[in-house]
Amino acid sequence: MARTIEEHATGAVVYQITDDPLDTSNIYCELPYCSADSRVFVFERKNAQPGPNYNEYVICEFGTWKTEVLGQGLRAPGMSHRGIFYYRHVKEGKCLELRRVDLATGESEVIFEFPEDFEHRGMDTVSPDERYYAYGVTLRLDPEQMFGIELLDLKTGAREVIHTDRDICNPHTQFEPTEGKQIMVQHNRGCKVLPDGTRAVIFGEEGATEFLLDIPDGKVTRLQVGTPYTPSIVGHEAWVVGTNEILLTVRAPNARGLHTPEEWYDAEGDYTPEKGNLLGVKAGEPPRIVSRGYPFNHLGTSPCGRYFFVDDWQGSGKLLIGSIKTGENAVVCDARTTILVKRAHPHPYASPDMQWMVFVSDLSGRPQIYVASIPPDIVEDLESA
Repeated sequence: MARTIEEHATGAVVYQITDDPLDTSNIYCELPYCSADSRVFVFERKNAQPGPNYNEYVICEFGTWKTEVLGQGLRAPGMSHRGIFYYRHVKEGKCLELRRVDLATGESEVIFEFPEDFEHRGMDTVSPDERYYAYGVTLRLDPEQMFGIELLDLKTGAREVIHTDRDICNPHTQFEPTEGKQIMVQHNRGCKVLPDGTRAVIFGEEGATEFLLDIPDGKVTRLQVGTPYTPSIVGHEAWVVGTNEILLTVRAPNARGLHTPEEWYDAEGDYTPEKGNLLGVKAGEPPRIVSRGYPFNHLGTSPCGRYFFVDDWQGSGKLLIGSIKTGENAVVCDARTTILVKRAHPHPYASPDMQWMVFVSDLSGRPQIYVASIPPDIVEDLESA
């Protein structure tokens, strides 16, 4: 049963939505896991029943906090700005099903079946017209690791690996959400994955960056972020609807030693928040600083293309929203989470109507779902500055 936790100094009312004996998660934050009308959102919790489908997906209605189990499946589901949710489900005696759910209606259907030897990797992504579905795959780990980006044509059922690289162990694939002609891919240069699948090194001295893949031919376009242009990206990024721009965060604290421009750092070699580590980048252009004042970490963008939502890197747990146009940002509330514990990262996102912020906190002792109301005047002030 949902309960009110606090009324924050900003005027936001914070609710604890779940109090389950097992961990729960809001999935992620690059875009809202909500219906297009902002009526409901979906979250995942560990399945109490043994079996291959280790997650339960649950729909929750904003305001009433009524919940309903959507289905059971695997991690790393796909999501569109239109409120269409995709997840993979292991059906007994059959291959792996790809299920499509319209969160506004709850209508669900199986749209594809993967073979049993499917080696999925990273987050899933769907093109805005729902023609293509993309994700990372493991091609081999021994004697030399190699990964790929696979494109599934949902119209014909054809699957094709359109790009291979040894350093895309966590590809974080995301379709450009307006025309869907490119996929953003995270490039973890110098990463190391052991033959048993353990990720031993997330990235090496060069750090991580991003590149784009044309659809469907896989042509590569490199972006001017990460070494040698900026500090290494953190690994959290999201497209801005209607702009061909990507927002991302670059490493902020104790970033000395990276081969990046000296102007990013103070005299001691440490990054300063005043420089701004929330950047925007387009193909063929240098990045721009979008917003300053905090060392930002996990972020996402709104379906309207006007706002970003983000958490604070340093562990203060502040959850913020901001204007992509003006760069103004504002605190909504505090996550009150032990952010350095990986499973309790806040991962905040705002509903499409910018009335609610969904996040994770372990305030109760284990990761659970929380929601904060977003005061309307906070949103209005972002673009009037």
